[in-house]
Amino acid sequence: MKKRLFATLAVLLLLTGCAGQNVRSQVSRELDIDVSGGTVVSSYDTHGWFGDGTLCCAIQFEDGSVLEEIKKSGDWRSPLDDTARELLYGVTWEQDGETFGRGPYLTDEGGEPLVPEIENGWYRLIDRRTGPAKEFDGLVFNLTLGVYDVDTNTLYFCKLDT
Repeated sequence: MKKRLFATLAVLLLLTGCAGQNVRSQVSRELDIDVSGGTVVSSYDTHGWFGDGTLCCAIQFEDGSVLEEIKKSGDWRSPLDDTARELLYGVTWEQDGETFGRGPYLTDEGGEPLVPEIENGWYRLIDRRTGPAKEFDGLVFNLTLGVYDVDTNTLYFCKLDT
């Protein structure tokens, strides 16, 4: 009985380690930065059989070394622009005495944003849609968003597929 329990725990630990490595490999590949030195501290994924869903994971680093790589890449921007804010936290505006809003789109099942409010950060937004559309219309998304929080040395990697 003890051997079976130990074997089960060993397999679970191995799978957890492999999952973290797979996430780091995917993030490194898709954002074109090396995140192998980070620790996956959270992961959320609702993708199903048809590929639609939301993925968001947080990778924490002990130091700011990945920030230097982000700054050198030329693909990352700071501060967050309106599109990134809309995706992460939603936006509202007033027009003719009425309040309108869009987003957030990167949320859990309860509608809560998956990425905490970041005051000092960098982001990279990759539009993976095919075809001529370049403006996000709030209807169809196939995007990858990397957001790095300078204050906590945490990288958030999010994918949205609709």
